[in-house]
Amino acid sequence: MAELQISGKMSVARLQTQFKESYGGTLRVYHGTKFADPKATLASIRKNDVTGGDFSASGNMHAGRFEEEMMEKFGIKVQVANKDNTVLVPDNTSLSSSGK
Repeated sequence: MAELQISGKMSVARLQTQFKESYGGTLRVYHGTKFADPKATLASIRKNDVTGGDFSASGNMHAGRFEEEMMEKFGIKVQVANKDNTVLVPDNTSLSSSGK
C-alpha cells in the first residue's frame, strides 16, 4: 500500500502529482477560497498560526481524516476528489479507493 510523505517544502503540483500516482484520486488544494498556485510550496500557503511539519498518509486513511490532518498539520484546506476530478469522494472513502 502506497504511503505519501508530505512536507512544507513540497510544491502544490508535486503533492497533487504524488497523490494521483499513489492513490489514483485527485487532490484539490486551496489557498483561501481559490485553488492554490501549483508552483507555490505548502509552507508558503499555510495559515500563519500553523508551524507545519512532516506528515505521511497511507492508502487506508479515510479522505475525511486526510483532509483534517492537512488542516491540522499545515493549515491548508484540501479536498479529495475522484480520478476525473468531477465529484468529491465521501469522507469515509479510503485514499486508495478514491481513484476507483
